[in-house]
Amino acid sequence: MTELSYSRGRQDRALLAMTIGAALDATARRFPLREALVVRQQGLRYTWAELVEAVDLAARGLLALGIAQGERVGIWAPNCAEWCIAQFACAKVGAILVNINPAYRVGELGYVLERSGCSWLICADRFKTSDYHAMLVELVPELAGRRPGAWQSTALPALRGVISLAEAAPAGCLRWGELAQRAQAVPPEQLQARAAGLQFDDPVNIQYTSGTTGFPKGATLSHYNILNNGHLVAESLGLTEHGRLVIPVPLYHCFGMVMGNLGCLTHGSAMIYPSAAFEPLAVLQAVAEERATALYGVPTMFIALLDHPERAGFDLSSLRTGIMAGSTCPIEVMKRVINEMHMREVQIAYGMTETSPVSTQTGPHDDLARRVGSVGRTQPHLESKIVDEHGRILPCGQIGELCTRGYSVMLGYWNDPEATRAAIDGARWMHTGDLAVMDDDGYIGIVGRNKDMIIRGGENIYPREIEEFLYRHPAVADAQVVGIPDERYGEELVAWVRLHPGHSADAEALRAFCRQHIAHFKVPRHFTFVEDFPMTVTGKVQKFRMREISIAALKAG
Repeated sequence: MTELSYSRGRQDRALLAMTIGAALDATARRFPLREALVVRQQGLRYTWAELVEAVDLAARGLLALGIAQGERVGIWAPNCAEWCIAQFACAKVGAILVNINPAYRVGELGYVLERSGCSWLICADRFKTSDYHAMLVELVPELAGRRPGAWQSTALPALRGVISLAEAAPAGCLRWGELAQRAQAVPPEQLQARAAGLQFDDPVNIQYTSGTTGFPKGATLSHYNILNNGHLVAESLGLTEHGRLVIPVPLYHCFGMVMGNLGCLTHGSAMIYPSAAFEPLAVLQAVAEERATALYGVPTMFIALLDHPERAGFDLSSLRTGIMAGSTCPIEVMKRVINEMHMREVQIAYGMTETSPVSTQTGPHDDLARRVGSVGRTQPHLESKIVDEHGRILPCGQIGELCTRGYSVMLGYWNDPEATRAAIDGARWMHTGDLAVMDDDGYIGIVGRNKDMIIRGGENIYPREIEEFLYRHPAVADAQVVGIPDERYGEELVAWVRLHPGHSADAEALRAFCRQHIAHFKVPRHFTFVEDFPMTVTGKVQKFRMREISIAALKAG
């Protein structure tokens, strides 16, 4: 009898039934003097005891601002110490942290703040070419020239205040340092009482991820969801209090804040941020100088590290393990990571924001074929199945949609029950939209997507969002966006554009238009101008033909 494409992860160890704040306190009691957080670009180091002290002070500051349990607090900043402290402080007071991509522009920021109903925003002053405060004033003009607390936003009526990470906060904003001052008005016992009243099933995080319509939806995650996922990912890596993990992936994403921060928290390992955003040289320096034992990244990051002209000058021999996720790893890259970076136990992880994120993971001793040809087996305490279009479980070896069930499945999309019902069925199976195949040993391979999502350099991109944006250009009559293979980023974006009669626009003009308003990773690299799109006889656009034509044209060109 053929085995069915169903598997269940091991159940031999209990899940953590506690809040993130309680887990942080427990780790600090166990390892008070061990290093917890190293933020190299800021020159900051914290032991676990010092980190808890900083977190509690920030948490008392949040209470002083009147932040109630369940209120949403947004954070819009690159990787920094304040990001980590804010993550844990919000968890301690029961606020729901809303992660905002540092690359977002004004429209995207406004959408997330409005949809989530954020009452406070923690905001960096600038990052790369983005002037956050200028964009914020454009969105909330009432900020300009006002005292903190003396303004009310017309566009975002729920927003009560902004906490700036700048040394000299602009008018209308509180400085991050003022949280510590305000904390003096809140006794530690008040924080303890708030933390004691929280439940591990309470929501603690909202992460906006694009849906099939292209409009972001807020995946709402609980303490239980993400604390256990971080714990089990790190457990597979064999992290301990002696572990030192370099985290160059963004904290706004589950890869950084869950697999990184919470994986370290639950094991007492050190979190090491090499830079505000990924910089290959900074990562190499961090690994060598901090004697890191583990490293995270998407394949494009590892390619950049391997090909860096100064790599040979760094001693990477302390590395043992790490995770590569976000897109398929080419076999030659995996070989080089194992042999040249000493990561003999590097693992592949697969998942999605809605599942906290990891659902499957390879093991430390899986052979090379498993590491590049699969995304591993079902994680502990989770179930996986592969189904046909009618929801019936397929035999092993047949391709169908991958579904996952268990502790990691999100509570739902924030204030969007219809979208939640479309993603999670009545039996609590999360439908991933990914096409997969399972072998007789339970290893799962991702073979494609039955949705149009594009993964570029680890970033999830849905074409509809970009298409909707391109429609705003006065010359664009219609637009279709597809993904094509790319050696560096996994996939690249090609926009097929039909112009209005009598109008003109070239690729550079449309790129410039995009750069002003949407995140850089969503800007199409290639543009194809056409009179008509490939269509079926019933008038449906044939995106698969667009991909084929685009790939052939690039090869020929």
